[in-house]
Amino acid sequence: MKPEIIWETDSFIAINKPSGLLSIPDREGKEISLKLLLEQKLGKIFTVHRLDKDTSGVIVFAKNETTHKQLSQLFEGREVEKYYVGLVHGTLLESEGTIDAAIMENSMRKGSMITHQKGKPSITDYKLLEPFRTFSWVQFQIHTGRTHQIRVHSKHIGHSIACDEVYGDGKPILLSAIKRNFKLSKYAEEEKPILSRLALHSWKLKFTLNNEVVELEAAIPKDLRAVIQQLRKWKG
Repeated sequence: MKPEIIWETDSFIAINKPSGLLSIPDREGKEISLKLLLEQKLGKIFTVHRLDKDTSGVIVFAKNETTHKQLSQLFEGREVEKYYVGLVHGTLLESEGTIDAAIMENSMRKGSMITHQKGKPSITDYKLLEPFRTFSWVQFQIHTGRTHQIRVHSKHIGHSIACDEVYGDGKPILLSAIKRNFKLSKYAEEEKPILSRLALHSWKLKFTLNNEVVELEAAIPKDLRAVIQQLRKWKG
């Protein structure tokens, strides 16, 4: 769970957040969060934006009030380019496209969202990076910052993010589902998943701060790289 520092200046810090770690403290305050870990080391820092607990990747915190205000205005003004990569179920009919579907809170299920014409405008561009037999590796660019936006929009077009317990089937990825003629080791009682966390990663942020172009990129985590490697190996 050790967060990797991507970039650090006197005014902000960018981290490659591991999956499974909260960005900021939740209401109960029982779980450790990335912000608390950083504050133990740096002192007071300021929340600019956040990632879902199970989404990995680049996230930025400001170190002072001036930078906090500047960065917050950039995010709110949609002046930050935000790119993600994710593994989705199925084969995309179109290799690229735009999902323009408003999003609102789901009154039937607390903490989840739905696409609905009465919701807030939400726009996601997607581009197929690599097709596999039963999955697709996709790049997303979000132009709005709605809660669970990519996950909701992926479900909306019928290709939920792999291992998504809220908007998909939540099932882990097993090698037996990818590899033909798979045989479980005689020493193993049951098969261990090769991925059981949300297959979504915040890959890149790009913005201009104080007349300087800042481009932050978070390396694809080992677990996602391993799954892609297996999918490539057995896609023939």
